[in-house]
Amino acid sequence: MRKTRRDFIKTAGAAAVGTTALLTGTRITHAADPQFKWKAQTLWSAAELTYKVFQDFCARVKKLTNGRLEITPFPAGAVVGTFECLDALSKNVLQAMNQWPGYWTGKDPAFASTDLIFGYSHPWQADAWYHYKGGLQMLRDIYAPYNAYCVGVTWWGVESIPSKKPLNKLEDFKGIKFRVPQGMTADLISRLGGSTTIVPGGEVYSALERGVVDATDWGTPSMNHRMGFHEVTKYFNYPGFHSMPVGDFTVNMEAWKALPDDIKTILEAAVREYNWDQVERVAIDDIRAMGEMRKKGVTPITWSDQELRRIRAVAEKIWDEWALKSPGSKKMIESQKAWLKDIGQI
Repeated sequence: MRKTRRDFIKTAGAAAVGTTALLTGTRITHAADPQFKWKAQTLWSAAELTYKVFQDFCARVKKLTNGRLEITPFPAGAVVGTFECLDALSKNVLQAMNQWPGYWTGKDPAFASTDLIFGYSHPWQADAWYHYKGGLQMLRDIYAPYNAYCVGVTWWGVESIPSKKPLNKLEDFKGIKFRVPQGMTADLISRLGGSTTIVPGGEVYSALERGVVDATDWGTPSMNHRMGFHEVTKYFNYPGFHSMPVGDFTVNMEAWKALPDDIKTILEAAVREYNWDQVERVAIDDIRAMGEMRKKGVTPITWSDQELRRIRAVAEKIWDEWALKSPGSKKMIESQKAWLKDIGQI
C-alpha cells in the first residue's frame, strides 16, 4: 500500500518513542483514547463501485485514527430515505453523510449552485474552486443553519445521458421525457422543450423500460451501465459536460466539535484522499463500461463545440436566474463564474 507523508511521520514518531523507552528502560503507557462511533449514509446503492470506495474511506479513517473514530457506512435508504438525510443528520440520527447537496434545494436554493450545469469539464477545476477560491467555506455557511458541517467534497466525474433517441443538438431535446434531479438541470430541460420527471435512482430503469421517460440524468457511463440503462436505451452522450455533481462528506455539528483536533485534521485529509481515489477508480470503470456498451450496439454521441456553446449560453441564463433566488446562491454562482472565466471555460 502506498505510504503517505502522514504515514511516514507517524512511523518515524512511533520509532522515536520506542527508542526512548529502550534507552530509559521506561515502560510507555497511554491513557485510554476516547472512542467515537458514527453512522454515515451515502447516496449510493450497495451494488455501486462508489459505495465500495466509500466503505474503503471509512476503513481508512479507522486505521489512520488508530480506531478512535469508527465510521459505519450505510448504502442509500438503509437508515433513512435519501431526501431525509439532512434532517436525520441535524437530529444526530446520522453523524455523517455522503450526499449530493442539490437534494436540499428546497431548503435553500444555494444548494443547487453546487452543481453548475455546463460549468466544469474536469473534477480538478471544481475541486480547485472549493479549496482555493472559497467554495468550501460557502458550502459550510449554507449547511450551518442545519446543524451540519461539511468536512470536504468529492467527485465521480462528468456524467452521461443515456437516451432512447439520439440527442445531437438542442432541438433534439424538444418533446423528450427526462428523468432529472432537483435544481438547474430540470430548468434546462424544460427550457429546451423537454418534460421532466423527478424519481429516485432506483426507479429509473423501470421508468425507461415502461416509457415513462426517454432519457435520464443519473451518473457517469459506468454507473449508468451498472444500473442496466444500456439494456433499454440505444444512445449515450460522452463526454457530456452537462453535469459534474459534487458529493460531500458532511457531519453533525456537535459530533464534529466533539472530535480532538488531530482527528479533525486526519478526517479532512482522508476526505481529500477519498475524493481522488473515487475519481480515478470511476474513470477506469468508465473506460471498461463504454467498451462493453459499444460491443452491444449502444451508440456514443459527442456534442460538437458549436452545440456545446449554444447549450452553455442557455445554461448561463439559468445560472443568473438561480443567483437571484437567495444571497448564498448569488455568492456561490458569481464566484464560480469568475473562476470559470479565469480558466477559460466561459
